[in-house]
Amino acid sequence: MRSIWKGAISFGLVSIPVQLFAATAARGVSLHQVHAQDGGRIRYRRICAVDGEEVPYSDVAKGYELPNGDVVVLDDEDFADLPLSSSRTIDVLSFVEANTVDPIQLSRCYYCEPIGTAVKPYILLREALERRGKVAVVKVALRQRESLAALRPRDGILVLQLLLWPDEVRKPPFTLIDDDVQLRQQELRMAESYVETLTGGVDQEETVDHYRVALEQLVEAKIAGRDVEQPQTPADDTATTVDLLEALRRSVEAAKRGRGREDGSTATSQGEEDR
Repeated sequence: MRSIWKGAISFGLVSIPVQLFAATAARGVSLHQVHAQDGGRIRYRRICAVDGEEVPYSDVAKGYELPNGDVVVLDDEDFADLPLSSSRTIDVLSFVEANTVDPIQLSRCYYCEPIGTAVKPYILLREALERRGKVAVVKVALRQRESLAALRPRDGILVLQLLLWPDEVRKPPFTLIDDDVQLRQQELRMAESYVETLTGGVDQEETVDHYRVALEQLVEAKIAGRDVEQPQTPADDTATTVDLLEALRRSVEAAKRGRGREDGSTATSQGEEDR
């Protein structure tokens, strides 16, 4: 795996040279658009909307369209003059509690590897963050774009998690009016019981991308010229649910069965006593 960036973490008066590696990789079956009759790849050309001519990649620039339709063309020199003071530095701005970073802001993630003799200050920063339960809020420029990021320890490695800027997080396009909603105590207790029942590790079977596996099997079957077996979809037994409390009770019972618990009477009897 090749590093995508080299620079340094600026930690007070300490500079820690590091290189970044992509921590995640999207998995999927690569499909192309093709001509259904002969399998030929569908190609797209860069056509200018003004003169109708094909434009070579070397002549492609970036442009900003104004409200009246005019376009301001920006070239490489324009971008070179933009301020990116942290282009090779991960500047620590602040340290915050780990649970105060809003997950909605989380974006791409990178592993930070210390370079050369930077192992000791790297471990020092990692240990300080782990012991205090903090993450470092930093600023970094990757691929000509400045971003906020959270620097945090994970399995003994410092991880750089890019963050969306606050103005990139949309506000919900609706208002939830819950003043007139009355929750019964037995409903709350049953919902809490369901949460408690499913608290714990996630079944490994649930962490498999079944769609991707099925698509890979489909492609393999096509290659081999054999029929594709369609997986059976379990029947939906929740269609007869009567009300919210009953739905919660059935959910708790089903969750307990899924967890291999034999005695599911506690939460049920508690709900019945409250009615």
